[in-house]
Amino acid sequence: MDLQIEPQHDLSPKELDTIEVHLYEHNSRVTGRHDGQGLGFVVRDELGQMIGVAAGYTWTGISELRQMWVDEAYRGRGYGRALLNAFVEEAGIRGVRRIWVSSYDFQAPEMYEEAGFKRMAEFEGWPEGHINVVLCKTLSDQEK
Repeated sequence: MDLQIEPQHDLSPKELDTIEVHLYEHNSRVTGRHDGQGLGFVVRDELGQMIGVAAGYTWTGISELRQMWVDEAYRGRGYGRALLNAFVEEAGIRGVRRIWVSSYDFQAPEMYEEAGFKRMAEFEGWPEGHINVVLCKTLSDQEK
């Protein structure tokens, strides 16, 4: 069989979703765990426009917060912390033991630390001149 590898640098959301499905199927088959679920919360303004989001997943007793964003015009009003609190609370309800998040030094690692996340790793030069910080929060039985 002669394989052709071609560049495709702008995968569509549908293609990315298909990749996620295949990865989840493989991981579930290997681990025997089929409890993966999306986890997300959105804040909208009075016109219904999204101004903030916390999105990730839960699976096998862990959670990853993959996207956290608040529109610049609405920052400093507590929306980010409210989204994070809602995410952590729902993860606990689902039986999650640990929540992972990655944040660049110019984003919000301090907000996560104030919420009880601990720095687990720092990658300097990612991007150049900055640090990518990986944090984890271990939920106590009271938080679940």
